[in-house]
Amino acid sequence: MRKAELVMALCLAAFSAYLMLKSAELPIGWIPDEGPGGGAFPFWLAAGMFVCCMSVVYRWFRRTSPISQSTEPYMDKNTQRMFITIAGSLTVMIGAIHFIGVYFSLPLFLMFYLRFLGRHSWPLVAGVAIATPIVTFFFFEIALLKTLPKGFTEPLFYPLYDMFL
Repeated sequence: MRKAELVMALCLAAFSAYLMLKSAELPIGWIPDEGPGGGAFPFWLAAGMFVCCMSVVYRWFRRTSPISQSTEPYMDKNTQRMFITIAGSLTVMIGAIHFIGVYFSLPLFLMFYLRFLGRHSWPLVAGVAIATPIVTFFFFEIALLKTLPKGFTEPLFYPLYDMFL
């Protein structure tokens, strides 16, 4: 656990530093009569994340947090199995987006995750698996006017576009 905490904090600190550098390519301060520059929010968010990572590293060296004192392994066998199952199912879901789109791959993933990993009841699984793509569709496609990948299922959405757009 101890080693994993340090490695993760250093990786996130490096990522934060990279984001700060890239964000600083745009103005990061206040622009008179306009407001914050284009890089302000990502820069200062990454700066805050960097400070938090450095505090984790500091506590790690001082061994002041429970995790920094831990000698337990980062993942036991059950945790590794669960991680591989979830990462594999997410990979399948992301791959399926290309063929069947977000609105069909997402409910399939949710059904697998909630029913077989979470052991929830079928009524709950069905409710979440049906509601999530509907809410996602109306939020992205109708409210934000941002289309998400639909794969070969795109013709199914033409009537909805005709009704709402």
